[in-house]
Amino acid sequence: MSRQHLQGPPPDRTPNPTPERTPVSTGSGSGPVAASASAPGAADPASGGSAGPPEQGRAQRRSSRAAPARAATRSATAAGSAPAGGRAPGAWLPAESAETLLVTGFDFLRGEVERIVAAAGGQLRVAADATEAAPFWDTAAVVLVGSDIRELPPRRRAPAVLVGLGGEGDSLWHLAAALGAERVAVLPDAAAWLAEYLSRSRSPEAGGLVLGVTGGCGGAGATTAAIWIAQAAAEWGARVLLIDGDPWGGGLELALAAEESPGLRWTDLSEASGSIDPEQLSDALPVAGGFSFLSWPGSRERQPGVEAATVGGVLDAARRGYELVLVDIGRGTEPLRTFAWDCDRILVVAPAQLKAAVSSARLLQELPPVDTALVIRGKAGAILDGPLIAESVGLPLQGLVPEVKGTANATELGRLLEMGRRRTVRRFAASILDLLGGDLP
Repeated sequence: MSRQHLQGPPPDRTPNPTPERTPVSTGSGSGPVAASASAPGAADPASGGSAGPPEQGRAQRRSSRAAPARAATRSATAAGSAPAGGRAPGAWLPAESAETLLVTGFDFLRGEVERIVAAAGGQLRVAADATEAAPFWDTAAVVLVGSDIRELPPRRRAPAVLVGLGGEGDSLWHLAAALGAERVAVLPDAAAWLAEYLSRSRSPEAGGLVLGVTGGCGGAGATTAAIWIAQAAAEWGARVLLIDGDPWGGGLELALAAEESPGLRWTDLSEASGSIDPEQLSDALPVAGGFSFLSWPGSRERQPGVEAATVGGVLDAARRGYELVLVDIGRGTEPLRTFAWDCDRILVVAPAQLKAAVSSARLLQELPPVDTALVIRGKAGAILDGPLIAESVGLPLQGLVPEVKGTANATELGRLLEMGRRRTVRRFAASILDLLGGDLP
């Protein structure tokens, strides 16, 4: 799925004759819990980079993916991370299967990652290039590649994180998409986030599924679809959190008629720093339709921004505290960079129209290389054109959002949850949850 060779030669570097393995276990196995920025959800948007990959091959790579890359990484990590023999936590960390592999020829980048892995209580093996890294690639708990790497070993899983340095700008996002990296970490800003990410990668608990929902064009109905899916999942008994990822969307709470519900909003988290406890977050969030939600205020006042590090901390806590996290991403560049890159899977909602298909195809250039599918909005007969539209966009077709009479008025009046009880809506939501069943805890 990832491109093996990219345009342009790699920067000059002198490879080591053999990859070095640096033991940096702190004994406890639990790294710092201070949440900082991740490329997908935190520090990286501040770097000013673009999430757009090279155009060629993106749709084919995305549509051919059979399972989320992040889910596969979590499964591989969990399979090799259980302590044996009743040892104390951390005593098993020196085992071969728990190490982090870093592929880079940059000495400065290597030094930064060594300190981070030490803080996370893990082990680090360093290889200067893909050839040296190949024997250790698939057995490593996590694979990190530096921004100087332009080639991957053939037939190996995609790297988990691309690590780069502040100031590299757009090139980091283009390179991450081309290599198939799940996340980007811009150092040193993302140091605390990366330490916590590495700590979690060794935990048997993989956490919940993060499903992003975005519109292929304006007014596609992504928010409506996200609400209905969240409502259905909650009715099935799952712990669900719906996150408003678009500060310019007018406030998810208005569509839920929950603007008066007590609980935290994004603006209440603007001063938050460090790690966020999942249980405390859950207790502090408002509830509507049986699920928790985190919304931007539905008011006319200009809202203060939330730091990227805070967003990353919230998403990490949400993954640990809920079985399904639905993110209403929005279509702006900032929401896409901040939220889309932290999703395990993404649904693109588009009406059954040619213009919407063209717009959706363009949007793919801004999305990360995770499992992505198309959901068509239209009348029952529109599904006949669904496969053709999906083929033109370059995504697999995953469902049909029904055109329910009165949905527009229900949105204005905050009655979408009432609409969600209708048979056609429940059937749509159930079809999505059925397809997600294998990825839900």
